[in-house]
Amino acid sequence: MWNTRAPPFVTVRRVEYTRLVRRIANVRRVRLFLAEPRDAAAIAALRNRAADALTDAFGPGHWSSHASEKGVRSGMKRSSVYVARRRGRIVATLTLQTRKPWAIDMAYFSPRTRPLYLIDMAVEPTLQRAGIGRACLEAARGIAARLPADAIRLDAYDAEAGAGTFYAKCGYREVGRVVYRNTPLVYYEIVV
Repeated sequence: MWNTRAPPFVTVRRVEYTRLVRRIANVRRVRLFLAEPRDAAAIAALRNRAADALTDAFGPGHWSSHASEKGVRSGMKRSSVYVARRRGRIVATLTLQTRKPWAIDMAYFSPRTRPLYLIDMAVEPTLQRAGIGRACLEAARGIAARLPADAIRLDAYDAEAGAGTFYAKCGYREVGRVVYRNTPLVYYEIVV
């Protein structure tokens, strides 16, 4: 089990350190499950809360668009939509697909025969910066390895609202920067 005794160099109170350790331990238990059609409304609502939080923080942009239950259900037909739950509630979602998204230019990526594309990732805004997103990316990598896929590719907005720095911290390598339909993007890839 986790050691709840604060190391001597930590200048936080013991109670705060114990809470932090428990929070980290809970995050490590994040597991992704294939979403079911009945989850579509909750997934759309989560994506919309995440979009609204980005809009509140950075102003309107491409990240401000909202998802619909119908759109999520449509995505489930051609992709694998995953969810992470906490106490029965969906707290994160992401989609893995073999079909290349429209904004991806293959010229920037390393040659791979079985890449997956990660799209539509969202974490409950009130739970962001708690390690859930990182744990979801690790779980996605495990899923990719079992399929077997040989890489995960994605794009992020090349703006303050973009999650590029987050992906880089999670081990994804930046492979290019482009502007697609007046939207600056950064491409990332991780080899599985």
